[in-house]
Amino acid sequence: MLRITVHLRDEWLLIPCTDPSLHVCWLGSEAISRYTTSYPKREIQADSTFRIRRCVDGGLLSLEDPIKDVLQDNDFIELGKIGYGPDLIKSKSVHMSTCLFSMLKWISLDGNSLTTGDLLGLGKGHFKIQLTTEAEKKVNEGRVLIESFIKKNQVVYGVNTGFGNFAQTRIPNDQLKELQDNVIRSHSAGVGAPLSPERTRMLLALRINVLAKGFSGVSMETLNAIVAAFNASCLSWVPEQGTVGASGDLAPLAHLVLGLMGEGVMWSPQSGWADARAVLEGHGLTPLILKPKEGLALINGTQMITALGVEAVERAQAIARQADIIAALTIQTLKGTPKAFDPDIHAVRPQQGQVEVAWRLRSVLHSDVFHSEISGERVQDAYTLRCCPQVHGVANDTIAFVKKILTTELNSATDNPLVFAERGITISGGNFHGEYPAKALDFLAIGVHELANISERRIERLCNPSLSELPAFLVKNGGLNSGFMIAHCTAAALVSENKVLCHPSSVDSLSTSAGTEDHVSMGGWAARKALRVVQHVEQVLAIELLAACQALEFHRPLKTTPPLEKVYGLVRSVVR
Repeated sequence: MLRITVHLRDEWLLIPCTDPSLHVCWLGSEAISRYTTSYPKREIQADSTFRIRRCVDGGLLSLEDPIKDVLQDNDFIELGKIGYGPDLIKSKSVHMSTCLFSMLKWISLDGNSLTTGDLLGLGKGHFKIQLTTEAEKKVNEGRVLIESFIKKNQVVYGVNTGFGNFAQTRIPNDQLKELQDNVIRSHSAGVGAPLSPERTRMLLALRINVLAKGFSGVSMETLNAIVAAFNASCLSWVPEQGTVGASGDLAPLAHLVLGLMGEGVMWSPQSGWADARAVLEGHGLTPLILKPKEGLALINGTQMITALGVEAVERAQAIARQADIIAALTIQTLKGTPKAFDPDIHAVRPQQGQVEVAWRLRSVLHSDVFHSEISGERVQDAYTLRCCPQVHGVANDTIAFVKKILTTELNSATDNPLVFAERGITISGGNFHGEYPAKALDFLAIGVHELANISERRIERLCNPSLSELPAFLVKNGGLNSGFMIAHCTAAALVSENKVLCHPSSVDSLSTSAGTEDHVSMGGWAARKALRVVQHVEQVLAIELLAACQALEFHRPLKTTPPLEKVYGLVRSVVR
């Protein structure tokens, strides 16, 4: 199956193409359909006046060409209407018009105020970056101190010494440039699939924010070059495996810098994956020339763990809110009672998440405000219905805790040594150790998994006629049709996988660097598996949502509450 990314107006739309023999015009129509579904108030119509161009070379595609003949998997194309917006123009070099990947807003980074939502937006390409005046001042002050050490021939770790177990090795001044390049090349030793462009953008943006604090000793020349690469969306090839989470995320961050040096490969919307130097020069950028201290300053920190963790916690927060609404729909179709969500019950056990979930359930279930025609007369329901506030609640509280930890980490100086310009010194410490985000993300996986665990049990109740009083597997003509039988099996399989993925990675540690780095966090795996757990939770809850909507069909012509009917209508707008 080919996956083609289509740029339409201000959005990038990933279009799966299961039949590559379809014509290019189908891609345009599909992109417009998805765009208008997401933005129903923005009118746009497809007709013969639309042009489609490849982003990599600006080549105009015939609408009648089969997709398989002119595009490859993960290609990027631009869809534009004649007379609408700037047309894509190819210059004499590889450099493409910046209108292709224009970002709508700027965000000012100072190293102190970045939020998880901001970072997610940066990853999606919603913002370009600029530095605050105060950040530039602090960066310059830190660099002046490093330069003074070099002039005095003062020995400083990472400036004129080796790294890790070679910290006692003094490096001559005439080899300091080679030292910086060597540490990037030698540490670029990761393996595995590359991070997606969105995740690489988050990683790069987060590293910029940390450097903007002014405690790393980099020059403004280098930092400005990195910002320019981000704003042009020139992104290095960063493999997802290879970090042990102390001394920071060395391997992935080294790969991030390697591309900025013009070595290895990079990606941009205009070029796709190509030689890093060619990508940079094609966007009018110059490869980094690292100064003393900058090699280590660019790769020592917890940004890989934190960037992936931010995506995990933001997605977890979104699905946790949705879980309450989906559970409410299931409760309705199973004729559950809302009595268990009475505010007095939760006032006497005032756990914040529990109280909030109970409030959300009351807000959409049968009440004096919203009437439902579907009702039951049970004294009490099974735990999977009755205990939603308690189970969903602690997942919400876990997410809030993890978000607080990660927000602090976003705005922390985590490299080594740190440069304190006001005191005129550098100090070696351990802020690069990823134990904080690692432990938090292990906790996130455990907490958010429970949303899938309880959801799978609700799916079982919906599909089991002895529990639901509905047709077996929510289907007419059972036997001829199997209904949600295997959809439930899929949910069970995902929950089982999560039970293994929830084993904490941060309880493990292996000594590295000849015993110098003798305790590590394993935070990289904590972040990656937290993302996988969240994805499984999303999928299980999607199955429950489909099953609950199907169950509602068997109660017709009765209607549930207006809010839940809106949910049903939204689902039915995309799924029959």
